Amino acid sequence: MNQFGPATGSGVDLRALFPNARFINGDYIKCSSVTADSRRCQPGDVFVAICGTEQDGHQFVGEALDQGASAVIAERLVPTRDVPLCIVRDSRMAFGKLCHELVDRPSERLKVIGVTGTNGKTTTACLIHSLFSVAGYQSGIMGTLGYCDGIRTAPSPLTTPSAATLAHTMQRMVSNGCSHAVLELSSHALAQRRTSGLELDVACLTNVGHDHLDFHGSQENYWKAKARIFRHLRAEGVSILNLDDPPSRKYLRHLDGPVLTIGMHREAELNATVIERFASEQTFLLRCGSDLIPVRTRIIGDHHVYNCLSAAAVGLTHGIDLPTVVRGLEAIDEMPGRMQRIEFGQPFSVFIDYAHTPDALRACLSTLKDVCDRRVICVFGAGGQRDKEKRPVMGRIVSELADTAVITNDNPRQESADAIVQGILGGADRDACEIIVETDRAAAIDAALSSAKEGDCVVIAGKGHETYQLIGDERIYFDDREVVRSWLRGALRTTDATSTRRAA
Repeated sequence: MNQFGPATGSGVDLRALFPNARFINGDYIKCSSVTADSRRCQPGDVFVAICGTEQDGHQFVGEALDQGASAVIAERLVPTRDVPLCIVRDSRMAFGKLCHELVDRPSERLKVIGVTGTNGKTTTACLIHSLFSVAGYQSGIMGTLGYCDGIRTAPSPLTTPSAATLAHTMQRMVSNGCSHAVLELSSHALAQRRTSGLELDVACLTNVGHDHLDFHGSQENYWKAKARIFRHLRAEGVSILNLDDPPSRKYLRHLDGPVLTIGMHREAELNATVIERFASEQTFLLRCGSDLIPVRTRIIGDHHVYNCLSAAAVGLTHGIDLPTVVRGLEAIDEMPGRMQRIEFGQPFSVFIDYAHTPDALRACLSTLKDVCDRRVICVFGAGGQRDKEKRPVMGRIVSELADTAVITNDNPRQESADAIVQGILGGADRDACEIIVETDRAAAIDAALSSAKEGDCVVIAGKGHETYQLIGDERIYFDDREVVRSWLRGALRTTDATSTRRAA
């Protein structure tokens, strides 16, 4: 959404909203609608010139004026033909703040929970949404799996949308009777100030690992981007941190407000101990103070226990009792593409997992090593035109933890598939496991499943819930889950036919 107007009210006084800005032309500047896209500017819109990753909006001020812009917000002096100009330090922040102001600041009328982290954002957000539902609250949720305003769900092209879409969807949550909003906040969105104008009651940081260095430039910049979530906390807002994650612990010294901590290996406000784990389910004990309660979930792995702990902490900060929190956690049997088990009665286990970072791959494969009777077979790749540093790291991790590694395409985009494979192989230990290279992803999945024997575990990693591949300029329909189900159905029919012939 690039053109944005208010749901209520007669507009916003820019001088009142931006008292420290420099104003040229016009004593009173009212904004009733705003856009950051000069091509979609309509008569009366305020145009915000934003410096993007590829283009600078200041170059298109003239086009916006030709389209009828009533005022311009920019970061520097630009010609505006006597149209009012508001010069601010950060036009991205101004755009976000203005979008929320135009719809009467919906985050002030909702309990807002922001979730960020390298891994676990989507599952944690969905667990929080689930426990609110079980507790009787109506909540909206926005993240990788969709944008839900409490009634309708729309597809999500981005984990965290533009400031305009964020504000407008939250306004609809208020109109639809929601009391809570659960938001996945990506590092890109935080760095690009898409979250400006947002106020949080809870900031939940799941963990901080290695990812998106192609965008952020360095690990330090990535950490700083994640830390921006805490700037959105209200004065009484609560931070939730994972004490078992070293980077997360570093944020503690910089937080002034209340903090709830979670952990499995360090003493925290909320702790968990795994009691038993199988390929189909796990049970852990959740401890909060003197209270101890078992949690049984069909999603396995320590990483899911951490997600549950984070969600439980959010529930407790909102006064939900522990038994209700647990019912909310247990209400989710599976998550699309998150250690999702595909079961057709086959003698081996098959999982689809979104793991596309080194930490996520390690967590996924370590879990399967614990529950697998025989071999672990991993199909994986790496995205093209993205962080190249993690490719050899992922190759090393898979060769250390899997018995067979099938290296294939993920989303190669404009990059050579062979170059991506070579990057992965650069870190792989060929003596540690069997390595197969098959860049056709369907053929790679076929190879993995065809080689699986009774007691093996096969994991198809990297794409999870996604239903496409980006190859060159094309977006091709492709769903790992659908490919696996089709293969297993075919194998089952073949097995049944063979059994019938033998019986005859």
